[in-house]
Parts: sequence; C-alpha cells; structure tokens
Amino acid sequence: MKAPEQIMRVVVTGPVGAGKTTFIKTISEIESIDTDRRATDEMAHLKPTTTVAMDFGRVTFGPNMALHLYGTPGQERFNFMWDILLRQAHGIVLLAPAHRPKDFFAASRLLRYARQRAPEAPLLIAATHSDLPQAWPIADILPAFGIDASESQIPTLSINATAERDVARTLIALVERYAERSNAKRIAS
Repeated sequence: MKAPEQIMRVVVTGPVGAGKTTFIKTISEIESIDTDRRATDEMAHLKPTTTVAMDFGRVTFGPNMALHLYGTPGQERFNFMWDILLRQAHGIVLLAPAHRPKDFFAASRLLRYARQRAPEAPLLIAATHSDLPQAWPIADILPAFGIDASESQIPTLSINATAERDVARTLIALVERYAERSNAKRIAS
C-alpha cells in the first residue's frame, strides 16, 4: 500500500466525557491508541476511565491524504498535553457534551485555548450526546460559549460519536474548511 503524500493532524478536544476517545475509536482504520486510566478523582462519577495523555487514530482520506487524529485529555490537570497536541494542528474538532450545560464553560475555555495556540487551524464544534432528552440544541450552546450563533463563522454539527457516519461527516466538514483556507492562502500569495 502506497503511503499518502499529505498527513493532516486533527486535534479532537473537549471536556471530560464529551466523547473524544469514542469519536476516534469509531472512525480509526487502525486499532486506536489510548492512554485511558482509572479515574480516581471527581471525574470518576462521570466515567470509570479518563485520558491522561492522548488518544490516536488514523483514517485514509483519499489516495493522497491521511488524517491523524489526536484526542486531548479533558481534565485541566493534563493541559500541558493540549499545547503539545495543538502546536502543529491542521484542524480542530471541539466536542461539546450537549447534555451537560455545566461543562459548557470548560468547553468554551478549550475553544479559546485552541484558537490562541493554533489560530490558523480551522475549527468546528460538534455537540455530542444530542440524542439525550436533556440535551441543548447547538443554537443554544453557542451563546453559552459567548458566540453569537447568527454571526459565527465556526461550523457546528450535532453528532453521535458512536456513529461512523456522523464522525465521517464531521471530518469531511473539517477537511473542506482546511482546503478552503489553503486555497485562499495560495490565491492571496
């Protein structure tokens, strides 16, 4: 099998329990790598394990491109990894757990952090757990992030991180945004 000519590094970030590990496992064509460990702090009530370094997966995207997917830890105590993973990101997917409005502040903080660390990387927001009865619609989540939904240039989607079609749709939207930005830069120079 011929190696792809271009590798696009995609960072998948979001608060604890947003679905980052699941998102990557759902689409990865290789057995995904995770650094999940037993949760021993206040996060243990959300889920039994938590990512302490990163998740990694890979998807071939056409004959000449592969996406390398890097999932960040959600806990702030592992934020040194956020910087390492965002340093050379080509695109960013922010997962926001639509069913947990108390986590919107943490998600919006990650959004600001990602924009500061990787300002050139296209970004999109994907609301996860949207199928749950207490889930907020994406149009209501954006104002909680301090974003005017009617003026936002950030693409937003509601997804199920366990549905390959939803994850693929998210990555396609991100790659399209990346291609648009790359083409605009070429034309401008």
